[in-house]
Amino acid sequence: MQASRHDALVGFFVLLGGAALLFLALKAGNLLSLNFDETYQLTAKFDNIGGLKAHAAVKSAGVVVGRVESISFDDKSFQARVVINLYKGVAFPKDSSAKILTSGLLGEQYIGLEPGAEEKNLAAGDIIKQTQSAVVLENLIGQFLYNKAADSGTASGAK
Repeated sequence: MQASRHDALVGFFVLLGGAALLFLALKAGNLLSLNFDETYQLTAKFDNIGGLKAHAAVKSAGVVVGRVESISFDDKSFQARVVINLYKGVAFPKDSSAKILTSGLLGEQYIGLEPGAEEKNLAAGDIIKQTQSAVVLENLIGQFLYNKAADSGTASGAK
């Protein structure tokens, strides 16, 4: 009887440890966000979202002010439609802009909001009109190599 009680307690603590590891893995992978603050939704359209994912951070001045709710494709404008949840206590002017940025060289992507100068603020359901798409590293490398090849072709032709 005593051994089975100890076995049950050990099993309970093993399950608790497994649940804690699962929780940490989901938080580290940005797949779980336990935030019970009230939010309001905005929409932004981008030509290219790169590797942006749902639940990615929305930051302004380096501070997280919201999360990406969902990403879908708009078949009328042929752009990515990103729905953003901003925390209620945070207000941005109507002429604010949104950019897709990367943490570090190869880090995760997030949306950076830059406030504008207009007096009226964005409200629930508004669309952020000024957006800048993600910088795709492969495109930059391709442009660099193309420019180098073009430069070396004109240099050898001029001799």
